[in-house]
Amino acid sequence: MAASPPGSRRSRLRIVVIQALVFSLFATLFVRLYYLQVVGGESYQARAASQSVRDIVVQPARGLIVDAEGRPLVANRTSWVISIDRTMLGKLPDGQDRTLLRRVSRTTGVPVKRIRATLVTCGEEGSEPGVCWNGSPYQPVPVANDVKRAVALRILEQPEDFPSVLAEAQTVRSYPRPFGANLAHVLGYLSPITAEEYDQAIAEEDESLNGASVVGRAGVEKSYDKWLRGVPGHRSVRVDSMGRVLGERGLVESQPGNTLVTSIDSRLQALVEKELHRTLIKARQETDPVTNRRFEADSGAVVVMDTSGQVIAMASEPTYDPKLWVGGISKKQLARLYSEQAGTPLLARATQAQLAPGSTWKPFMSVSALRNGYSPDTRLECSSGLQVGNRVFKNYESAAAGYIGFDRALQISCNTFFYRIGYNFWQRYGSDPTDVDAFDPLVEGAQEFGFGEQTGVDLPGEASGRIADRRWKQRYYEAMKDYYCEIDEKNTTGRRDFESLFAHEFCLEGNYYRAGDAVNFSIGQGDTLVTPLQLARGYATLANGGTVYEPRVAKAIVGPDGKVVKRIKPKAVATIDAKPETMRYVDQALLGTSTSGTLSWKLEGFPLSQVKLRAKTGSAEVWGKQSSSWLATYDENFVVVMMVTQGGTGSGRNGDSVRRIWESLYGIQGGAVTPSESVISGVTPPEQLPNFQRDGAILPPKRGDAR
Repeated sequence: MAASPPGSRRSRLRIVVIQALVFSLFATLFVRLYYLQVVGGESYQARAASQSVRDIVVQPARGLIVDAEGRPLVANRTSWVISIDRTMLGKLPDGQDRTLLRRVSRTTGVPVKRIRATLVTCGEEGSEPGVCWNGSPYQPVPVANDVKRAVALRILEQPEDFPSVLAEAQTVRSYPRPFGANLAHVLGYLSPITAEEYDQAIAEEDESLNGASVVGRAGVEKSYDKWLRGVPGHRSVRVDSMGRVLGERGLVESQPGNTLVTSIDSRLQALVEKELHRTLIKARQETDPVTNRRFEADSGAVVVMDTSGQVIAMASEPTYDPKLWVGGISKKQLARLYSEQAGTPLLARATQAQLAPGSTWKPFMSVSALRNGYSPDTRLECSSGLQVGNRVFKNYESAAAGYIGFDRALQISCNTFFYRIGYNFWQRYGSDPTDVDAFDPLVEGAQEFGFGEQTGVDLPGEASGRIADRRWKQRYYEAMKDYYCEIDEKNTTGRRDFESLFAHEFCLEGNYYRAGDAVNFSIGQGDTLVTPLQLARGYATLANGGTVYEPRVAKAIVGPDGKVVKRIKPKAVATIDAKPETMRYVDQALLGTSTSGTLSWKLEGFPLSQVKLRAKTGSAEVWGKQSSSWLATYDENFVVVMMVTQGGTGSGRNGDSVRRIWESLYGIQGGAVTPSESVISGVTPPEQLPNFQRDGAILPPKRGDAR
C-alpha cells in the first residue's frame, strides 16, 4: 500500500489540533457556565437582584415648635422638590445629558452651573461646600427646592422629555406667625448637614441623620435638634437598567420628630416686637441734644421673663424673615444677614449684644455695698461732681441733691453717690494699681449675680459679657500692648488726638487699675459689658429674693403620640449671699423709681397701687457714639428689660413702650387693671402644658389640670 504523501499527513494533523482546540474551548465554556449557574448561581443572582433594588431615604417630618398656649410657631408644609437620578443621567447618550440639564434649568429657573455643582458628591474633586451632595450615591439628588406645583406637574406629565428627573412632594419648615410674631432669633433656622457632621453621625451610628438631612443652626432649632429631627425611613424600589422605577419592594416608615413646647407667649411676643420697632422708628425722627443730629437707634432688644427664669418674650432688631432659609438661601440674602450696613440682622441682640449697662448696674452695686460695711442709714453726698486724681467725674447733667441714702440715690440715679462708694473700696482694698489680686466687693457682687459669664439659656451662641476687673485689665494689656506701643512709637510728630494719647498711656501703664476704673465700674461704665438677657436675669434675681436661675425658652418635649417625654425648667444655679432685709431694701428703693424717681414722669395714671412696678433707668455712654438707653422693670411676676443702642436716655426712649408692655400684661385700660384683657390668659404664664389630642390637634392648657 502506498504511503500517504507528507502534505496530506500535515493537513490531517492540523484538523486534529483544531478539533482539540475547539473541544477545549467548548469544555471551558461549559465548565464556566456550570460554575456560574450551579456552583455560584445563588451568589450572582443575589448580586443581580441587589443592583436592581435601591434604597431611598424617606425623610421624617420634623417636630413642631409651639408656644405656651399650643399655638404653632414652626410647622411643616408640603414642598415640591425636583431631583435628578445621576445613575440614569450617566447612561444617556453623549450630548443628551447636557440638553437635559439645560431643559431642567429653563423649567426650574436654577442655573445649569449650580445644578452641575449640586450633582457633585462632596469630597470629590471640584465639589463646592454647601452646594455638593452629601447623600447616598444611589439616591436622586435634589436640584431645585420649593418649586411651583405647575413645574412639578409638567415634569411628571412629560417623562419622555425629562428622563432621570423626578418630582416629589416633601415637607419643609413653615412659619405660621401667630398674631404676627416673627421670633426669628429664638426659633433659628435649618441648613443641610455638612460632610463633617455626616461622617461623625456614621462614626457614632446615629441613625437619625443621613446625607440628605437638614440640621438646626441657631435658636431652639439647634438646641433641641436631636429631639426635633425624628428618624428617617427607607423605601426599597426595583429599577430597570436605565434606573427607572418599576415598583416597590418594601417600606420602613419614618418616625416624626417630637414637638417642642416653649414658654413663649406669641401674643405678647408680637406686641413686644411691635413696641421695639416703634421705639426705633420714633427715635430716628428725634434729635439728640448732645450730638445735635438724629438718633441712630441702630439696634435694640427686649426681654420679658418671669421671676424664675422662663422667657415669655424675646425680641431683637434688626431682624429677618426665617422663611429665607427654606429651600436654600441665596448668596445675596446671606450677605445681607451678615452685613454691617444692614445692621447685621443675624445677630440676636437679646443674647449676643454686649453693652455697658449704665445706671441699671447700680442696684447690684447697692447690694454689694450694703453687705460690705454700708447700711440703709448711710448718707453720702450727691454732688454735681467728684474729683478723682486729675479728673472730675460728673453727675448726670451736673445735678446735685445733697446728702442722700441708697434708696434715693437709686431713684434719682445719682452717679457721684456711687462714685464715692467705688472710690472708697479702691482706697481701702486696692490702692496699689498693679495688684491684680486685690479684693473688690463690687466686682465680687457682680460676679455673684452671674455677670461676666453666660446665663446658660437654652439658645446657642450666647455672649458672656465682661467684668472689667483688675485681672481682665491685665489680660487685655498683655494681649494689646504690642499693638498700642507700635502706634505710640510711630507718633513722631507729637500728635495729641484721642487715639495717640490713649496709645501712649496704654503702652506705659495700660495694666494699672486706677481709681478712675473703680468709679466707672460702680455706675456700669468703662469696659464692663452685659447682654440684655443677663440684665433681665439679674433683675429677676432681685425680684425673687436672691436666687439666680439659668433662663429657659423650652418647657417640654412632647412625643408624636402626645405624651410628655421630658419637662424642662429653669435651673437654680446660685443664691446671693446677702441678708433678706438687704434684698428687700433695694427692692423697695426701686419701687420709688416709678413713683417719684427717673421713671415717674412716664407712669402718670399707671395703677402703681395694684401693679407695684420697680424700675431702674440707664443711659450708657459709648465713646464716638450716642448714648444707649436701658430700662429695667419688674414686679413679683415679671421682668421687662428694654435696650436701644444710640437711643438716648432710658426713660425718655424706652418708657412709653415698656409701659404699654406692662399694660398688656395686666390688661390695664384707662388706669384700671382688667385681668380678662391681659395678653396672657390668667395674667401669669401657665404651669401646665397644652393639651395634645389624639387627632393631632393642640389645645390651650387647662388651668388647674396637673400634668
